[in-house]
Amino acid sequence: MNEIVTKMKQMKLLGMARAFLLTLESDKNETFTPDQMVSHLIESEWDERYNRKLERTVLSAKFRYKASVEQISFDDNRFDKNQVLRLANCEFINQGENIIITGSTGIGKSYIASALGHQACSLGHKVLYQHSTKLFARMKIAKADGSYLRELAKIEKQHLLLIDDFGIQPLDAQSRSVLMEIIEDRHGKSSTIITSQVPINKWHEIIGEQTIADAILDRIVHDAHRLDMKGESLRKKRNVKTNDDIDLENLLN
Repeated sequence: MNEIVTKMKQMKLLGMARAFLLTLESDKNETFTPDQMVSHLIESEWDERYNRKLERTVLSAKFRYKASVEQISFDDNRFDKNQVLRLANCEFINQGENIIITGSTGIGKSYIASALGHQACSLGHKVLYQHSTKLFARMKIAKADGSYLRELAKIEKQHLLLIDDFGIQPLDAQSRSVLMEIIEDRHGKSSTIITSQVPINKWHEIIGEQTIADAILDRIVHDAHRLDMKGESLRKKRNVKTNDDIDLENLLN
């Protein structure tokens, strides 16, 4: 048996080797028929490889939040629950469609975007999370050191690109050019999720240069799924709850 396990490991069948050892230790092999044992080992190897691939994909995505659709709270009517659940099947990626999530600061835009990104990873899609300010700054540096085309190609290869906190500050000429190239490369082929505190009707002012703004928005907004979130900041609610807990503790003491 040790020889079999060693050969499994040498062949990099790590999930199969682990399942085989656990089965021997638990004496479950006595209840397995030969075809059941083979099926059990293959399923275990498949699960092992899937989990390793998912871990690499999530790590490569560089998410801001560790989020999941299952952990999204639908209790306070901040957004359309059915819309989010429909988007969670990630069919929008297969169709090359975009998602725009707008709403006030602290309301959970980034979390929902990250949750959809994690869901996309679990379905085998390549995903990249980027904060808008850092994205434009990094691409400017890439232009200066000659790595711009390589960085642009990396972004283009992603099935889903998350641009978080778009519109924090107006775009300068270089940032406009970067955004135009990114969106142009992805248009009709790949999907982009953009979160912003700024309503879409104000994006022309953020982008600047009317002609370029029109071109960018036509590619981003046309046929995009829009999620306009309402309500109070979740951060403020948490702070109020914390302060209330402290006041209650002081009263009790």
